[in-house]
Amino acid sequence: MSEVLPATGVRFDADMEILIIGGGACGLVAALAAREAGSDVLVLEGDSTPSGSTALSSGFIPAAPTRFQTARGIEDSSALFSLDIQRKARGRAVQAIVDTVAAASGTTLEWLADAHGLDWIVLDDFIYPGHSRHRMHAVPERTGAALMAWLLNAVEKTGVPIATDARVTSIYSDAGYIKGVAVARPDEKTERLSCRKLILACNGYGGNRAMVDEHIPEMSTALYFGHAGNKGDAVNWGTALGAATQHLSGYQGHGSVAYPHGVLITWALMMEGGFQVNNYGQRFSNEHAGYSEQAVHVLAQPDRIAWNIYDARLHERALAFANYRTASDMGAVRTAATIGELAARTDLPADALAKTVSETTAMASGMQEDHFGRDFTARPALAPPYCAVKVTGALFHTQGGLLIDETARVLRLDGGRLPNLFAGGGAACGVSGPTCSGYLSGNGLLT
Repeated sequence: MSEVLPATGVRFDADMEILIIGGGACGLVAALAAREAGSDVLVLEGDSTPSGSTALSSGFIPAAPTRFQTARGIEDSSALFSLDIQRKARGRAVQAIVDTVAAASGTTLEWLADAHGLDWIVLDDFIYPGHSRHRMHAVPERTGAALMAWLLNAVEKTGVPIATDARVTSIYSDAGYIKGVAVARPDEKTERLSCRKLILACNGYGGNRAMVDEHIPEMSTALYFGHAGNKGDAVNWGTALGAATQHLSGYQGHGSVAYPHGVLITWALMMEGGFQVNNYGQRFSNEHAGYSEQAVHVLAQPDRIAWNIYDARLHERALAFANYRTASDMGAVRTAATIGELAARTDLPADALAKTVSETTAMASGMQEDHFGRDFTARPALAPPYCAVKVTGALFHTQGGLLIDETARVLRLDGGRLPNLFAGGGAACGVSGPTCSGYLSGNGLLT
């Protein structure tokens, strides 16, 4: 149980200048920055191996501008990036945080490359929903697990210690000033570590069913695709200390998780010409609005199921994504030479599916407009052979959290700052605003 306890009379076993709770991307990048600044730092990770939500993600980070974009002839700016973030959030994201992370994004990735050897590629094969430029960066393996491996290697080389199987249960405070933490170890012993600064990088509350029920009830019965350890500790500690929270109703969903395989199916299929139908063989939304809000649309369909419909051309392109290859190897992808055969392989009504395919073909040629508002004309119509994947909607991670200023210092309810408490990543209020529809692709790893 996470709690805040008085520090009076507590004897600490060891002293550190900076403690970081959480060994995901946020915690590891914070550790690298702290060590570079000459600080004595220790990362506390509850799992036996650092992974967190980062390892479960695609590992794609939006950033602008970067020299990696410039090398591909992509013109971008942090100002344009900020506009894209707020446009997706409908102006409801905290502007100071938006501007801060957008401005720091490009320099941070270049610093990770120059100082710590991370190798970045720009994904320029398609534009992610809401972005006006190709600005998604990834390590060459294109997975979140690989991103974690690169970061862990960098941290190891700098000599920053990571204590694993170190679950922080309590924070010790003296009138809002953090004095230290209690750490539960596998041998049931408790260690007490003092610190002069504490960074909360322990993500959000997606793994806390009671908090999900309270703040995002539409996802209360959805598949949770995040890390089980995301129990809302940062929010609970912060509120106990008098911290402000914001946008706790914000989150990232995803409308394309293979069912029952539980593997993420890339949204590139939708952006490049594919579409989704329900069990009646009918489309039900604008797939280009965004994959986060699509989770809600999918879960509103019969049996909470949808089908991704696409063709062999898109199948070949999707094989560049490791998750898609995994899903294909697991038998999630169904193929057919004709729409009638595809209907038989998916148990979808043949007439309805054929009608939907015919309508999208007409939309692609400009002969018909989509009443959901999607523009099909930028990509070719689907052609045989065809493919389908059965999917459901899922909750990936929460986007609300502790309210922070531009230096990541946690703010109090009265607008002041807690003196030595910082938060980042999923522990802090992000840049997506109060709803899932405000999530711009990559916002999670961006912060």
